[in-house]
Amino acid sequence: MAWVTKDSQETYENNEPVRTYTKAEKAGNWWHYHKWQVVVVIILLVVAAFIIKDTFFRAKPDYQVAYVGLQNLPEDTGTALTEALESFCDDRNGDGQVLVQLNQYAVELESGAETTDAYSQMAGITRLSADLSSSDGSYIFLLEDPETFQEYTGALRYLDGTIPEDGESAKDWENMVYRWTDCPVLTGLDLGTYTGYTLVDDTTGNNQDVLGELYIGCRGTWTDKAAEGYAGDDVIWQKLTEGAVSTAGQD
Repeated sequence: MAWVTKDSQETYENNEPVRTYTKAEKAGNWWHYHKWQVVVVIILLVVAAFIIKDTFFRAKPDYQVAYVGLQNLPEDTGTALTEALESFCDDRNGDGQVLVQLNQYAVELESGAETTDAYSQMAGITRLSADLSSSDGSYIFLLEDPETFQEYTGALRYLDGTIPEDGESAKDWENMVYRWTDCPVLTGLDLGTYTGYTLVDDTTGNNQDVLGELYIGCRGTWTDKAAEGYAGDDVIWQKLTEGAVSTAGQD
């Protein structure tokens, strides 16, 4: 039996040729082992792009109007309303366009009321609370149930511009809102029709009929700073309610 030592003259040769991979084969091999990392990076870049666009390049609203009711307005109604309101507004932030933002809050504010979707209810209440606590949130409110809204939030002012005292918020709500139909300017808007009251139906109707069931009021400003900040919004409120005579609370 022969042993191979360091001093042995016996050598071994590998006669197999070294494999040379083409660029395509190298690329395919790299992709095989790294494709999921690439997919994750692409997704993160897309998400980051949307966040940057939404944060830095989204048009800022000049005015904000809120709707509070049990369900959102039809999409066509909301679009027609904001477009009509923009004709009363100006380019307050100087970005070259006039934009009114409609903030919709589909919530049940009545104490003890049961809701079929607790998550949506909580989300709506949270968004509404954030709006009301903001120094530049919605000023004009379209309300399905102004009495409950005022009892829950205490946010509205009187129609003459004064602020309710403690204890007056809920019981005096009739003096804080107009019916939509009380306002000649609002009822005179050409708002057209809607198709689909919700996303899953094809109901059609007149947008004025939808809004005609609502009340309109505006938030109170309890400090001079808040009053100054909403001065431009109050000009719009005065335009929209010009000639109005309140019938709120009357059957």
